[in-house]
Amino acid sequence: MVHLLLVIIYLAAISLGLPDSLLGSVWPTIQRELGAPLSGASLIYMIVTCGTITSSLMSERLTHRFGAGKVTAVSIAITAFAIFGNSISSEFWHLCLFAVPYGLGAGSIDAALNNYLATHYSSRYMSWFHALWGVGTIIGPYIFGCTLSAGLTWNDGYRYAAIIQSAIAVTVFLSLPLWKKNQTDVSSEQSSKPLTLKQTVRLRGAKEIFVAFFCYGAIEQTAALWASSYMVLHCGIDTVTAARYASMFYIGITAGRLVSGFFTIRFSDKQMIRFGMVLVGCGIFALFLPFGVGVTLAGLILIGLGCAPIFPCIIHSTPDIFGADKSQAMIGVQMAACYLGIFAMPPLFGFIANRINVSLYPFYLAAILVLMIVMYEKLMRKKPCANKTPNP
Repeated sequence: MVHLLLVIIYLAAISLGLPDSLLGSVWPTIQRELGAPLSGASLIYMIVTCGTITSSLMSERLTHRFGAGKVTAVSIAITAFAIFGNSISSEFWHLCLFAVPYGLGAGSIDAALNNYLATHYSSRYMSWFHALWGVGTIIGPYIFGCTLSAGLTWNDGYRYAAIIQSAIAVTVFLSLPLWKKNQTDVSSEQSSKPLTLKQTVRLRGAKEIFVAFFCYGAIEQTAALWASSYMVLHCGIDTVTAARYASMFYIGITAGRLVSGFFTIRFSDKQMIRFGMVLVGCGIFALFLPFGVGVTLAGLILIGLGCAPIFPCIIHSTPDIFGADKSQAMIGVQMAACYLGIFAMPPLFGFIANRINVSLYPFYLAAILVLMIVMYEKLMRKKPCANKTPNP
């Protein structure tokens, strides 16, 4: 039963990654056909992110009331509805409208599944969960590639993606009895009251881990979003080659999470997090070196490999650090902090690159990494496992 439930959870991980890559992979076609502004994808992305942050902050109350299984099933169904909405869209504002349910569904499922894995499974399963999220992001562009090459429209691509997402939602609904059987501590979880946002933020070590998560989201998204521009404008690489090399970051992070799942059998979460930060630092250092395209490419791969264990291992260590009774609240706010970093920091670098120079890319990443390391080490020194719930 436990292994069957893991299969269901991993299917949910794929469903979580599947929609994330859909818009970016087909936006040039959508933008041309709908006559939308080139920056329109950014507006849709902002709407999705705002919804994701909101639902992440609500995740503890939803999970406390309905359980992780129901929240996961309903959230996937909501994202399936949003994807289907895109498949029948014929105006740019339609896409903006359906971005709202997608954001709300994505945040809830992300926080609920991460906490469920952190409290019920070992660290390696968390790493593999996030690796399968990466698999989901690969499937999205593949769907559109097959659809458009067959002479169909981008609406058809969204329709096929909605069918896959709906099938996963039905599968998760049918698996709900498995979630109840595997949750051995249901009574204790239901007896505790959900923490308010104010109580969560006041927990010992909370501010440090929230800043660390903000920094992680900033590093991952900034590194991915601006890698191609940095290689073209600073390194003098042609656009086609740069686009291909930029994908190496995602390959590094996906492969790294598959491999790090095995390393967590031997090493603790703390060791894996520190090792990941060292790898990210080595990757950023490589970007400073004037030794050509090969070293720059190696730097991007190292940053991806370094990012691989940080996110899942911090999430997995949350129940041990703050207590299982507070982990859902903590993970919900951690996810919101991460999305806030994703939302705010890449555009900030875009502003800096436009006003000053794109060559500041490694300096920007290095500054964020230093702040993340400082916050994580400060968290470890506080040893917040003795947390008591503060009064509201």
